[in-house]
Amino acid sequence: MSPQVAGVLQLTALIAALALAYRPLGDHMAKVYSSEKHYTPEKWIYKVIGANPAAEMRWPAYLRGVLAFSAVSVLFLYLLQRIQGSLPGSLGFSSIDPDQAFNTAASFVANTNWQSYSGEQAMGHVVQTGGLAVQNFLSAAVGMAVAVALVRGFARSRTGELGNFWADLVRGTVRILVPISVIGALVLVACGAIQNFSGIHQVGQFMGGTQEWNGGAVASQEAIKELGTNGGGYFNANSAHPFENPNPLSNLFEIFLILLIPFALTRTFGRMAGSLRQGYAILGAMAVIWIGFTALMMWTEFAHRGPAFEIAGGATEGKETRFGIAGSSIFAVATTLTSTGAVNSFHSSYTGFGGGITMLGMQLGEIAPGGVGSGLYGMLIMAVIAVFIAGLMVGRTPEYLGKKIGTRQIKLAACYILVTPALVLGFTAVAMALPTPADSMTNSGAHGFSEILYAYTSGANNNGSAFAGLGADTPWFNTTIGIAMLLGRFVPMVFVLALAGSLAEQRPVPETAGTLRTDKPLYAGLLVGTILIITGLTYFPALALGPLAEGLAS
Repeated sequence: MSPQVAGVLQLTALIAALALAYRPLGDHMAKVYSSEKHYTPEKWIYKVIGANPAAEMRWPAYLRGVLAFSAVSVLFLYLLQRIQGSLPGSLGFSSIDPDQAFNTAASFVANTNWQSYSGEQAMGHVVQTGGLAVQNFLSAAVGMAVAVALVRGFARSRTGELGNFWADLVRGTVRILVPISVIGALVLVACGAIQNFSGIHQVGQFMGGTQEWNGGAVASQEAIKELGTNGGGYFNANSAHPFENPNPLSNLFEIFLILLIPFALTRTFGRMAGSLRQGYAILGAMAVIWIGFTALMMWTEFAHRGPAFEIAGGATEGKETRFGIAGSSIFAVATTLTSTGAVNSFHSSYTGFGGGITMLGMQLGEIAPGGVGSGLYGMLIMAVIAVFIAGLMVGRTPEYLGKKIGTRQIKLAACYILVTPALVLGFTAVAMALPTPADSMTNSGAHGFSEILYAYTSGANNNGSAFAGLGADTPWFNTTIGIAMLLGRFVPMVFVLALAGSLAEQRPVPETAGTLRTDKPLYAGLLVGTILIITGLTYFPALALGPLAEGLAS
């Protein structure tokens, strides 16, 4: 069997698995967020934190809950790293430096999981399990809560109430993320991933020195790392490490976990909004982009010209031989079209166009299917923009799900889509203009520029993957990428929740013969075109200086 055919079969099996899980998981999540029942463990949590889960919140109160909880999480994780040297189970590692502790705390709370350190050489069991893994659950639950609040904004009328943040946070964690993660961890252990609290072991000689490995609760962290679209690896090699991702079966399962909730949330949206067809339209737009990017990536990596590539059967540099070109390409697209950032290969070693595809996937806003929660609300923002454009074309007031898209709504949507590009392009420009940041580049020219552009694209879009050629453990990059991660995560949430509040206050508009049908393939095509045009106009000049220039020169 040729590698190309094997890749197509892997992709087919993945689509089939996602299709089987789509309906039951989507319906389950809709029931979770619509239920008025609270389980006993949840009641204990509410009592500890002093929250009243039955109290409805308007969007400012919901936002205050999101920001307050996230701020406390950043502070807790920062302090945990700063005192690591005094904690049991630290494996002898010292406390983390202030700039790196800030970067890591911001990264994991923002669901970015950018890592400027080697996990097995810096973090002990307490920080890994009690700090980083916990934030993998909580940051994902926050994203899902914000997405559900926006869905309620579309579904409700003549009220500004969007639900209760604390109830959404706890339910998403207890009823969705924890059960699936337990099952996922068991599957990964069965595939060969490790799960222990072992210390550091000497396993032999390597290039004249002693080779050492430490154990850890890897399978459990790996499961929520992928399921919650987090991406932070227990080891520096991330999902290319055999302790995290042992074989092709575990590789395909991890891709499945990455895509599972973001795709299923479209059915949750349709169920809660009262129209499953609306969910299918959003799903169709996401699927078209994801499949298109995957096919383009596989073609680019398999068909690149040159004697070395032809002998090897494709661009094999930087790819783990256990997974091959196909398994690496599918993973790379999945992790950059979501906010996961996990890697099973090194994106810096991809072809010029291949590296550009991973970068473009993040620059789309990670909405196909996107991060857990953030993918859905990002796509719904683009749906509002697409409806507005369609309204301009036909001279009608735009409407979406029975809600008028007026001046206030379009301003909020426009502010949402401008935040991340401003962060990416602004920080990249400053870094290239200053002498010190450029010293961290491994390569010069177009590829070196791509290293810095990729770093800020990854940080501001809350992805967390790296081009693997940039020496990012410096005060400049730790600080600026940390700021980009926090602003890229929480400033857009302000506009999302404000939009949700304004929509919830409206009265529903009755559908007429002139109403644009947003549950049809025509609208899904318009949505895809809108996404590609907006992204192209925003990022094409920067991409032309980096991956496009490199690809055309090779």
